Amino acid sequence: MSNTSEKSMESLKELYKIGVGPSSSHTMGPERAAKIISLKYPDADKFRVTLYGSLSKTGVGHRTDYIIKKTLSEQKTEIIFDDTVTDLPHPNTMRFEIIKNNEAVADFTVLSVGGGAVRFMGEAVKPPERPYKLSTFSEIAAYCKEKDMRLWQYVEEVEGFEVWDFLQTIWDTMKNSVKEGISAEGEIFGGLGVIRKAKQLYSYRHMDELAETKENRLVCAYAFAVSEQNASCNGKIVTAPTCGASGVLPAVLKYMQDKKRFSDTDILRALATGGLIGNIIKTNASISGAEAGCQAEIGSACSMAAAALAELFDMDTEQIEYAAEVAMEHHLGLTCDPVRGLVQIPCIERNAVAAMRAINAVNLANFLSGSRKISFDLVIKTMYETGKDLHNSYRETSEGGLAKLYN
Repeated sequence: MSNTSEKSMESLKELYKIGVGPSSSHTMGPERAAKIISLKYPDADKFRVTLYGSLSKTGVGHRTDYIIKKTLSEQKTEIIFDDTVTDLPHPNTMRFEIIKNNEAVADFTVLSVGGGAVRFMGEAVKPPERPYKLSTFSEIAAYCKEKDMRLWQYVEEVEGFEVWDFLQTIWDTMKNSVKEGISAEGEIFGGLGVIRKAKQLYSYRHMDELAETKENRLVCAYAFAVSEQNASCNGKIVTAPTCGASGVLPAVLKYMQDKKRFSDTDILRALATGGLIGNIIKTNASISGAEAGCQAEIGSACSMAAAALAELFDMDTEQIEYAAEVAMEHHLGLTCDPVRGLVQIPCIERNAVAAMRAINAVNLANFLSGSRKISFDLVIKTMYETGKDLHNSYRETSEGGLAKLYN
C-alpha cells in the first residue's frame, strides 16, 4: 500500500492484559516495571523508588506504593512521593534506583503509559514487538477493502492464528469477572463507603419490566460487576483498554451473547475488532487518564465496545468506523477526577453509562453511517489534543472536579 504511516502498532497482547486492579497505569504498570527491575537486579541491597506526577498524587489511593513494595521487597524498598517536579516526560513517571554497597549501581526512569504498559527511558529494556505496520483506521480500512477482508481477518493475518487462543483466554477472564462480580456483596475498600451494586442490579425484578429497561439493567449490572471487582482488587480483570474502564467491553459482549446466542467464535472476532480500535487510539493518542483525562480511558473503552458490537452484528467497515467515532466523539473533554484517588467515584458508574452509550452508537451507525462527516482518525486526534489542553487538575490528580468538591 502507498501512504503508509511512519508508526507501527504493538500486538493486542500488549493491549488486553489480565491482572488485578484498581488501575492499569498506577498499579499494573508499576508492578510490571518492578518485576523487570527485580529480575534484572536480584542481588540489590535496596531499591529507592520515586513517584512523580499523578503517580505521586494518587498513588496511595491506587495502591501504587503497595504493589511496588510487594513486587520488589517490603524490607528493601523505599518509596518517595514527589509532586514538586513538573517537567516530566509523562504524567506517570517513576524513578528506580538500585542500591548496592551504599551506592546507586543503576538508575531507570520508567513511564507508565496506560493499559499496564511501561516504557523505560532510553529503552534500556527491549521494547515489545510492533507487528502492525499500519496504524490509522483509514490505512487499515483501505487495506481490508483491497484484500476483501474484515477487520478481524486483518488481525489474524498480522498476529497469526494463535491470536484466537489468546483472545479465548481474554474472553474467559472477562466472563469470570462478570460472574464473580454479580454475586459479590459488601463495601469496597478505601474508606468512601461505596457498596457493591452489581448483584442488586442483576437480581432486581419488576413485574412489568419493559425489554428496554431490562437491557439497560443487565448491561449496567455486568459493567458494575467488573468495575467493582477492579475497585476491590478482588479477582482478575482485563484491561480494555485500562483497569478503570475494564467493565465496558465485557458488559456489552456478555449481554449480547446471552441475548442473541452468539458463539464464542463470534465474540472473539468482535474482541479482535475492538482491540484493533483500542490499538489505534493507544498508538496515535493515549489511553491514559493521567495524560488525556477520562476520555482516553472510558471514551476509548466505549469506542472499542461499539466497534466490537458492530462486528458482532456483521456491519460493514464504514459502519464499524462510524460506531467507534460516535462513541468517542461524545466523550470528548471528559475529565478524570477520581475521589480520593480511588477508582470508585465516578469511575464505576461511568463504565455502565459508557456500555449503554456503545449500544446507542451502534444503533446510530446502523441508520446513519452514510451521512457522517468526521472520521475515526480525526476524532482520535481531537481527543488527544483536547486531553493535552485539559487543566492538570482534571487529569487523574484528584485535585479538581468531584475529587475537589466531594467531602
